[in-house]
Amino acid sequence: MLASLAAAVLFGTAVVVLGATPAYAGTTYVEADPSTVHAGGRVTIRASCGDDNTSQATVESDAFGRVIVTPDQDILTGQVTVPGSKRPGRYSVDLQCQNGNTAVNTLTVTGTAHPTRGPDAGGGGTASAGTGTGGSGFLVGGTAAVALGLGVALLALRRRRADYGA
Repeated sequence: MLASLAAAVLFGTAVVVLGATPAYAGTTYVEADPSTVHAGGRVTIRASCGDDNTSQATVESDAFGRVIVTPDQDILTGQVTVPGSKRPGRYSVDLQCQNGNTAVNTLTVTGTAHPTRGPDAGGGGTASAGTGTGGSGFLVGGTAAVALGLGVALLALRRRRADYGA
């Protein structure tokens, strides 16, 4: 029991001190972060050409065109903006390495990030007549609650004065 606990602590310390190794170490991959983006949004591309990530590579997609990814701490990175006019859909993201390695992934583009009208969030107090609950019920209920509170307060004051006068 003590030996397994010591091994776990030693392993945890090694990960913290040495840093976690990427899950893709030694493999060729390409990924877009986020993997789902609004048209007009920015995407970070991370890639690996296998054991040698010291040379730049090319990433292409119908979603954003062509981008060069460059070495950055043992991986290849780059950033790109998806045009605001890009139609929603799933787009292939293709990596082409100088050593001949390739990888493919998918980027999903959704509609624009800025809606043309507000969300359908229900019938708030500023909703137009005939939709939702409107604000008139809240106004009547609030007014009645205030009136009831004032009546109770006046009654309490009258009783207090009556008690002092007797």
